[in-house]
Amino acid sequence: MNKKIVINNYEYDVMIAGAGQPVWLFMHGFMGSMAEYQNVQPKGTRIYLNLLGFGPNAQVVKPAQRFRWREQVNDLNALLNQLDIQKVNLVGYSMGARLALAYATVFPKRITKLILEGGTAGLATQRLRQQRIIADAKKAAKVVTVGMHQFITEWEQLPLFNSQRLLPIAKQKFMHDQRVNQYAENVSNSLYFFGTGAMPSFWGQLSLLQVPVTLITGMNDRKFTRINQRMSQQLPQVTWHQIPHAGHNVHFEQTVTVTNILNNLVVD
Repeated sequence: MNKKIVINNYEYDVMIAGAGQPVWLFMHGFMGSMAEYQNVQPKGTRIYLNLLGFGPNAQVVKPAQRFRWREQVNDLNALLNQLDIQKVNLVGYSMGARLALAYATVFPKRITKLILEGGTAGLATQRLRQQRIIADAKKAAKVVTVGMHQFITEWEQLPLFNSQRLLPIAKQKFMHDQRVNQYAENVSNSLYFFGTGAMPSFWGQLSLLQVPVTLITGMNDRKFTRINQRMSQQLPQVTWHQIPHAGHNVHFEQTVTVTNILNNLVVD
């Protein structure tokens, strides 16, 4: 079932599949959409969401400051309220994982389980955050200057996505089309206002998070393996899965494995 849910004058695209408990909410990464998660189908009710400003039919987000993390957290909470969902298993990948962790720090009682794939607790120092803000601002300006096609061509050469170049051509094309069909203004403003540098550091809050957390990383993703190793040492209730033959986007490269991990979290 496809639904459109209006939150603060923005129309979110939502797809609901399955039935019963538990309830899962899936949040994609930067320049992604709900479509990349729809083959991940654990038992229960599954909610796939196009995040603010992303997806093939996304409207231009006005004002651009709506991309700030606190506003997106509040939107997410309002969306759960409209769907009459009290508690949820929250699954986020990369940018979606950053939003999921932020949501968990503000509304921990609404989360049954938190699943972070290729996630981070942010940059620990103001100096690192400022450096990242400058770098993201350059990328944001480039998006609108050169256009999505050239920006994506360069983006897909990042070492983070090396393993995706080993996937079947059809899957590579799906991911490329998903990225290139985003609206440049939204991509740019997301980088400005919701990039890693624009978010606070949540490292100091990890030890206080009283929510069961599952971390998922690909073994070929060395950067996020290091980050998640540190996160796993600070979270009080944590399980960390390191998946072979996968890079940053584990659920896209190893869909069955991730689905099995989620099903194993469900207590009959």
